[in-house]
Amino acid sequence: MDSHLIETRIASAEAYDGDFLKVQRDTVQLPDGKATTREYIKHPGAVVILPLFEDGSVLLERQYRYPLERVFIEYPAGKIDSGEDHLDCAKRELLEETGYTATEWQHVCTIHNAIAYSDEHLELYLARGLVGGERKLDDGEFLDVFKAPLADMLSWVREGKVTDVKTVIGTFWLEKIVAGDWKLP
Repeated sequence: MDSHLIETRIASAEAYDGDFLKVQRDTVQLPDGKATTREYIKHPGAVVILPLFEDGSVLLERQYRYPLERVFIEYPAGKIDSGEDHLDCAKRELLEETGYTATEWQHVCTIHNAIAYSDEHLELYLARGLVGGERKLDDGEFLDVFKAPLADMLSWVREGKVTDVKTVIGTFWLEKIVAGDWKLP
């Protein structure tokens, strides 16, 4: 059905091998038979945690992001280690970054946040039954943790104060879940 859209890999080479990211350069055959080059970032994937308190507020982070040279408001998130179970990663990241654990976990969805230039996928998890504790930040990781009403998050998204794509999407999912419009399996 989609054969008229499919590109076929002819050759593949690693263009860059960094500590965190790898860049791939592939030669592909287009549907019309012509050849071209595709460059893309290889990423192991990450988890995003949507920590929801019983009062409807959410747990958030403020973190400086070097590429854009500013502090962003985000949900807790982190890279999936090689061979690591996605849910185990979500539990680890929530504890490390915020000090919280959760008694209830549900997978929300998978998103592909940069399909034009990366194979990265983000696994979103809803975390409830939050219990505070001591956080265990990675070496070189600096962030603030705070609690905010979901209504504030929606306002911040609308006003452009929250622009991180995983946080925007997570906030819209939470709005639907809390309102009872979308049920999780």
